[in-house]
Amino acid sequence: MSDAATGEAASAPSLTATGPGRLRYRRILLKLSGEALLGDRQYGVDPDFCAFIARQVGHVHALGVEIGIVVGGGNIFRGLAAAATGMDRATGDYIGMLATVMNGLALQDALEHAGVPTRVMTAIAMNEVAEPYIRRRAVRHLEKGRVAIFVAGTGNPYFTTDTAAALRAVEIGAEVLLKATKVDGVYDADPMTEPTARRYQRLGYSDVLRDQLKVLDAAAVSLCMENDLPIVVFDLNVPDNITKVAVGETVGTLISASSSLGGVRA
Repeated sequence: MSDAATGEAASAPSLTATGPGRLRYRRILLKLSGEALLGDRQYGVDPDFCAFIARQVGHVHALGVEIGIVVGGGNIFRGLAAAATGMDRATGDYIGMLATVMNGLALQDALEHAGVPTRVMTAIAMNEVAEPYIRRRAVRHLEKGRVAIFVAGTGNPYFTTDTAAALRAVEIGAEVLLKATKVDGVYDADPMTEPTARRYQRLGYSDVLRDQLKVLDAAAVSLCMENDLPIVVFDLNVPDNITKVAVGETVGTLISASSSLGGVRA
């Protein structure tokens, strides 16, 4: 687990003093991988790291930002990996969708313990544990100051939760898609194995698709490109990064139509 997650709850960042009038983005969609909830564990959900994420989301929520979240399920089950070992792909994907529901409920619990009103909305009906996803109801939750967690992907097999995040972001009218990762942006090589890898500050959608950069799947990037939805890829482990993006600070890598400059490396 990161040092940030193991420490005491961070105090509200000084950026909160800027007030809602200084916000760059007033409605955001945050994409969290299932692995982000692992912390130091090999499997399942780390409550301490969920609490760390909840504190960061709480800081942004206090600014008046409307927040939707899509969470993956890779910490519990990966349909694609199961398909590679012989399981039917659609069956594996449906199991993966159920894993995202478990993660969404865990994250809801952490957020509500942090004082943030939260609703879980699922693309697969399970009325006893979550609301069905209805776009207009989701938007109303956001307008009422509730965080909306979207689970079960798109409700269809063969689509990733990255694509679900892009779809939900467009549906709710989010102004930016925030892709939380373990590194501080998009690199021209894997920074974990290539010490000379260089980080991009800005990229165009076409750059990501052309160079097959594995930050989001192609369907998600294409959907964002068609709807001119900017993407910010950033390090989740750094406290207040979500807040910094919301108020317009340069964080991680920006992917947008206006950033199609052949890639500007840090």
